[in-house]
Amino acid sequence: MAVPGFTLGAFILVLNISSVVNYPSGKVMKSCHGMIPEHGHSPQSDPVHRISVSQMTFLPGDQIKVTLSGRPFKGFLLEARDAENLSGPPVGSFTLIDSQASQLLTCEDVPGSAVSHTSPSKKTEIKVYWSAPSSAPNHVKFLVTVVEKYKIYWVKIPGPVISQPKVPPFTTPEATVAPMPTLSPISHLTKSFNASDCGNKKFCIRSPLNCDPEKSCVFLSFTRDDQSVAVEMSGPSEGYLSFAFSHDRWMGDDDAYVCIHEDQTVHVQPSHLTGRSHPIMDSTDSLEDVAWRLADGVMQCSFRRNITLPGVKNRFDLNASYYIFLAGGAADDGRIHKHSKQPLITYEKYNVTGSPKNIGGSHSLLLLKVHGALMFVAWMTTVSIGVLIARFFKPVWSKPLFGDAAWFQVHRMLMLTTSAFTFIAFLLPFIYRRGWNWHAGYHPFLGCVVMILAVLQLLLAAFRPPSHDPRRQMFNWTHWSMGTAARIIAVAAIFLGMDLPGLDLPGPWKTYTMIGFVAWHVGTEIVLEIHAYRLSRKVEILDDDRIQILQSFTVAEAEGHAFKKMVLAIYVCGNLIFLTMFLSAINHL
Repeated sequence: MAVPGFTLGAFILVLNISSVVNYPSGKVMKSCHGMIPEHGHSPQSDPVHRISVSQMTFLPGDQIKVTLSGRPFKGFLLEARDAENLSGPPVGSFTLIDSQASQLLTCEDVPGSAVSHTSPSKKTEIKVYWSAPSSAPNHVKFLVTVVEKYKIYWVKIPGPVISQPKVPPFTTPEATVAPMPTLSPISHLTKSFNASDCGNKKFCIRSPLNCDPEKSCVFLSFTRDDQSVAVEMSGPSEGYLSFAFSHDRWMGDDDAYVCIHEDQTVHVQPSHLTGRSHPIMDSTDSLEDVAWRLADGVMQCSFRRNITLPGVKNRFDLNASYYIFLAGGAADDGRIHKHSKQPLITYEKYNVTGSPKNIGGSHSLLLLKVHGALMFVAWMTTVSIGVLIARFFKPVWSKPLFGDAAWFQVHRMLMLTTSAFTFIAFLLPFIYRRGWNWHAGYHPFLGCVVMILAVLQLLLAAFRPPSHDPRRQMFNWTHWSMGTAARIIAVAAIFLGMDLPGLDLPGPWKTYTMIGFVAWHVGTEIVLEIHAYRLSRKVEILDDDRIQILQSFTVAEAEGHAFKKMVLAIYVCGNLIFLTMFLSAINHL
């Protein structure tokens, strides 16, 4: 719902659910005890996989080969339990036969007490050794959870019971598959949602503001009815829609709700967030009157929940004020993926059970907007114009201005402005993130390099030697090299930053526009270089012919200056057009 900060700004990322398939790497220690994938679906009832063992009796220290087989599956979790206490901790430890297909897990602080998959690749057979501990119970039963696909799985498939010799026979009834909560009965909505009561009877959030929920826009409403709240949510039916209540603008410890489009039906699932990770699905017992509708590319779902839910874990009291996140994205076979764009976050905290309001939100927080805007102004405008003036306008504006040549004063002012904007913009993401952002790829690293080069340029300029000093040549080359490097790296950082969730500018146009700006600037430099070369050649010919040298040079110089001024005026206008496009896009995020 980058929600920024995936805030739910990250709202729905890679799965952190206590499940088998949600961890393609097989690191499913959270599922050790219950062995239950929390997918929001009921497990299958008739197992199609089986566990076999190499022997039916054992002594402490014995190794027994255990084989899991059946039709192709992606994930599994295998444990051995005391057959007379299947809810107890795992018993014994395993040894791998094929470390490419299986791995050991530490459950209940016992290393190797469970085995799981290493990847989601399909397999039909897994073989391991089980070692009986010195304090083994009389009877041991093997259990396995097998995941064929996200919504097709079996929980605690019972395997054979192996026993120590000379112990009473095992007579405890066979364990049954652990039941999963069934989904609430779902009915179909008979008509589309109506926004006419927004601000009067309904608390509404819309993106864009005042859009029609019958069309493909994001809509969320809350209507209080005595001690409960009716919730309506609609948007594009590409996969899922979700919203969450949060105490802050950061993702984590949030009360979330997801509507998932799957097989021409919609599943409504309460969940909670425990950081910048996928929401953990909860029981649907807290929801009532669940309904949904699919029509004309729009998915709509509704439900009712009590304002307060004493004793229900992870559900917030709706009498308080929260930030509200809205996100959506793709879903595959009932499994939701990372949101397709930066989540929408309300500008402030709201109490949805209070007075009805009609509000909007932003896909980017103000600090990140200002960061992007300042960087665009600094590295698309002030630095570019300053470079052209220093390179081509020394003879045009050579007259003194406040003690120095006019071109130098303008150049220095523009470069100081660039450094100031860069420094302020550089600090804003750190203030927002309260530290380093490890999810932004190479962008922050390039930003640090640009900031360092900008500071070094200022220090170097402060110690600029006089014009006729022997060190002046070295200064000129160093100053040019560092400045050029900073500009190139800054452009690369801008290209990467435009795609980040915190400033996710719309559509592919941003890349084409940035390429257009680079071409515009390079083209302007080429035109001015060609003009400068032709002017110098013209003056050389006049000097060789020695005909009206001074007069001809003055005329040529005047014509050259006029041309440069015209090119600069055109360049500045084009530059401002590019800048306005980016700033407008940032403002509408």
